Amino acid sequence: MKNRLGLICLLSCCLLLSSCGADSDVRVIKMAHSLDTNHPVHKAMVYMAERLTTISGGKMQLDIYPGGQLGSERESIELLQIGSLAMTKVSASPLEGFVPAMKVFGIPYVFRDHEHYWRVLNGEIGKELLLAGEKVRLRGLGYFDAGSRSYYTVDKPIRHPDDLQGMKIRVQNSQTAVRMVKAMGGSGTPISWGELYTALQQGVVDGAENNPPSFFSSKHYEVCKFFTLNEHTSVPDIVIISSYVWNSLSAQEQAWLQQAMDDAVVFQRKLWVQATNEALDAVKAAGVEIIYPDKQPFMDVVQEMQKSYEGTPAYDLLERIKAI
Repeated sequence: MKNRLGLICLLSCCLLLSSCGADSDVRVIKMAHSLDTNHPVHKAMVYMAERLTTISGGKMQLDIYPGGQLGSERESIELLQIGSLAMTKVSASPLEGFVPAMKVFGIPYVFRDHEHYWRVLNGEIGKELLLAGEKVRLRGLGYFDAGSRSYYTVDKPIRHPDDLQGMKIRVQNSQTAVRMVKAMGGSGTPISWGELYTALQQGVVDGAENNPPSFFSSKHYEVCKFFTLNEHTSVPDIVIISSYVWNSLSAQEQAWLQQAMDDAVVFQRKLWVQATNEALDAVKAAGVEIIYPDKQPFMDVVQEMQKSYEGTPAYDLLERIKAI
């Protein structure tokens, strides 16, 4: 069975990395994600594709399928594992179901500030986490900035953790995210990103949590009129490649792809700052109240959640991050 699976993956890789035509030697890599084409992360992936073509002298090409065309984040990850899809961009939160170490990003208030966050990602810990999924045939190539996640709600503002009592808040498919909302007094409800607008509109959930650009590009501001910038977590977007596909590339092709990724990371971080400011201005103009709460009460109520990880690898990683 194991050999059969390997053969299927090898054949899939051959299809994924096939040439553009009978007389062409161009490597075509297929990449899918769930964001819309106006999102700054998608724009960074387009830039990555352009850089890959330039760096490789036209010998490699990245084809991007946005908007969940090939499935949800979890489905894309599973396709990578069997080699039926080459690359995807996912949030670190749903990735924790495959790579347990990723749950550290879902623990609230792990990072002191944005500078600390990037020092961790660009350092030894960040590199370790990118390679932590190789046992499950997933290899990280780099991190895109996804800012900090905060609460937004339909008709009840959140100014203090007590306001979350009795509220259903949409979270990603992450048990750590569910625990976080529960620790703050609410009820975390996993719902796919594509179904969230309707869920908010119909009252299935009372709110959600995400970063400003995603709040704006998803048009959730049309339904939710309160955005509380408590910034509980900083969960990066991660570009991952199927290990089967990565290992099928030559050393030169791997170097070209990694360089294109590294260039896109620099490009995207600048784009993200601009997109965040523009998103906040736009939703405010649309009638959304932007709330800047005292973060300390939010930090206080999750202390027990952090302590609950004592004796686990996640806690050891948490301590290493705090020490940086």
